[in-house]
Amino acid sequence: MTVTPTSTTSDVGVLDAEAALNEAEADFDLEIPEEVPSADASSSRGAGRDSEGVGFTLEDFASLLSKYDYNFKPGDVVNGTVFALESKGAMIDIGAKTAAFMPLQEVSINRVEHLSDVLEPGEVREFFILSEENEDGQLTLSIRRIEYQRAWERVRQLQKEDATIYSEVFATNRGGALVRVEGLRGFIPGSHISTRKAKEELVADFLPLKFLEVDEERNRLVLSHRRALVERKMNRLEVGEVVLGTVRGIKPYGAFIDIGGVSGLLHISEISHEHIETPHTVLNVNDQMKVMIIDLDAERGRISLSTKALEPEPGDMLSDPQKVFDKAEEMAARYKQMLLEQAEEGEPLGVTLD
Repeated sequence: MTVTPTSTTSDVGVLDAEAALNEAEADFDLEIPEEVPSADASSSRGAGRDSEGVGFTLEDFASLLSKYDYNFKPGDVVNGTVFALESKGAMIDIGAKTAAFMPLQEVSINRVEHLSDVLEPGEVREFFILSEENEDGQLTLSIRRIEYQRAWERVRQLQKEDATIYSEVFATNRGGALVRVEGLRGFIPGSHISTRKAKEELVADFLPLKFLEVDEERNRLVLSHRRALVERKMNRLEVGEVVLGTVRGIKPYGAFIDIGGVSGLLHISEISHEHIETPHTVLNVNDQMKVMIIDLDAERGRISLSTKALEPEPGDMLSDPQKVFDKAEEMAARYKQMLLEQAEEGEPLGVTLD
């Protein structure tokens, strides 16, 4: 007996679904169009449209980028804003990709204990770029370097003007005294300190000073206390004037005479018309004597003195020095008269009379 399989309800459902799908595919056109816009086609980005209505154009973007210069180089001076103070330094926004850092020692040319004494968050100022970016893309900045450069510019100008400055002695050493000028460390050689105080007692004293050497390349700033005092005294002195002085030192070539706080040189050739082997045969340290000013050299800070010009007779300084001192003013008047006569005759004097 042959059994013929019969269709179940579920089989009929499957056949009906397949027939419906085949009918739908026959009715639907699956042909791909010849021209399909690609992802980078200009038409897909609105090319050809009017860009006037667009809120942010390429030109605007380029303009915005031009305000941010990421090409920072060591040696550049840039504006920056302080936005954080830390224990070892400050974080500065200079418009770079990463915040820049300024170490504590670069905050000022002067010694700084706390950053808050010099900077405050939100402050805008100039900064010097010290180095290239590190591995984290961070730049190192300095204020000290800017102050250092400007300080040297200032002292060069002061030297050019031959200005007298006042500065406090903060230390002494075997060679002289140390001061600060515009934040720079300056040195006063012992030979250019003109005071009766012991050198060690000068600390905290303010001294008038003149510039002797200003050399940024060698980092040398040398000053003179003696020159400043001599210039001040010179403003009240004149050639031909007789002054009272005290012998402070005797050398083979002459004697140094203190005249009102400044030192003048009485050269051996200006002691007497007679030949002298050594000043020690005529003068002693602490002797008080009258001398005449014969030259004022403000530029070199030197005062030249003479007793020879005061001798009534050649050799009186050797035989009768008291006679020389008694007639000093009379002889000085004759000397001045001689200078005036030379001036009237047009002879070069090398001095200026009031």
